[in-house]
Amino acid sequence: MKGKGTKNSGRLFAAAQNILPGGVDSPVRAFRAVGRTPLFIRRGKGARIFDADGNAYTDYVMSWGPLVFGHAYPAAVRAVRRAAGRGLSFGAPTARETQLAEEIAFACPHCEMVRLVSSGTEAVMSAVRLARGFTGRDKIVKFAGCYHGHADGLLVRAGSGCLTGGVPDSLGVPAACAGDTLVAGYNDLQGVRRLLEEYRGQVACVVVEPVAANMGVVPPQEGFLRGLRALCDGHGALLLFDEVITGFRVAYGGAAERYGVTPDLAAYGKIVGGGMPLAAYGGRREIMRLVAPAGGVYQAGTLSGNPVATAAGLAVLSRLREGRARVYPRLEALGARLEGAFAAAGVAVSRVGSLLTPFFGCARPPQNYEEVLACDGAAFSAYFSAMLARGQYVAPSPYEAMFVSAAHTAAQVERTCRAVRESCAAALAPRA
Repeated sequence: MKGKGTKNSGRLFAAAQNILPGGVDSPVRAFRAVGRTPLFIRRGKGARIFDADGNAYTDYVMSWGPLVFGHAYPAAVRAVRRAAGRGLSFGAPTARETQLAEEIAFACPHCEMVRLVSSGTEAVMSAVRLARGFTGRDKIVKFAGCYHGHADGLLVRAGSGCLTGGVPDSLGVPAACAGDTLVAGYNDLQGVRRLLEEYRGQVACVVVEPVAANMGVVPPQEGFLRGLRALCDGHGALLLFDEVITGFRVAYGGAAERYGVTPDLAAYGKIVGGGMPLAAYGGRREIMRLVAPAGGVYQAGTLSGNPVATAAGLAVLSRLREGRARVYPRLEALGARLEGAFAAAGVAVSRVGSLLTPFFGCARPPQNYEEVLACDGAAFSAYFSAMLARGQYVAPSPYEAMFVSAAHTAAQVERTCRAVRESCAAALAPRA
């Protein structure tokens, strides 16, 4: 790609650093893991984005997953405009909240009741509180490298931006909060069993990304999720699926449908808001009835179920429901085509549906957090820069996923495959 330079992005980033910590409002956007200045995006359309200097890129970040139909999806834009014209927020019930909850429950039958919130962090945090309220227990089990948002008790050996910054935990998290969080290895059932035995009767829930996607894509090994279900049943703990990324992505009913494992509680984000700030958690009716005002587990939010966000979410989820027989096979095929390009270039790659991650310097795709950390970050940085130079925008971190959308055409993906082969070759070339 013949670029137009990044002078405007550099100028905007310099100004941002004077008022925004690190010049960004979310850490991974800072491009620190790839040693570059971040691009400032001006607009997007379909599968492409355009930066402040007028450079065009085929986008595989897709706002970190929610844009399953691409940027500026016409049905969602129309719905948002209509909703905004009637009012931006009411702090009172609207019919669309019920309609969106019903769409989620239709796709995910284990969600017998649903509560809408504003972010994935809020959804998981609230579901954990609910699990504690239902069981009367304090401790939770999570997995190293899995990121569940920035709530205090979940920032323990977390993935995503924490990995990118090289800080697995956060300053400002009280020891008392972290003390009730037990950490196991992803794909390690024996480790979970040992924790549940050691803390018998004390664990409220096991919270897991059913497909880890915040240390790069790491699929569950055969039997891992079913094993968690059995262990939770045997110890009276709840199984909480964090499907903020995988929900409506890896299948219409998320990872629960794809792997045939039913959680007690699940958290959803990204796609359920159609690109707007919206998330949800849900589960068995007997558990969800404890959420205030029906029960004694308090959670509230002025912007929960915001009428503009629910309009966007409904536009996207209704389209997925109607077109799921076509959309998901196509996403699977496009994802497989990209996976094949990385494999042909000699790079280990993990894929689940339309989520995939290349892992440089690994003999095989990683199975857990420790194996992810052993991969070659310098090679990833070289690959990232080479892809950017070829007009391909991928996550600026080796610990994130590529997201394929229904807006990507076969021709765009073929051009990306060519860029993958060339960029991987550059990244794997011997370095002086």
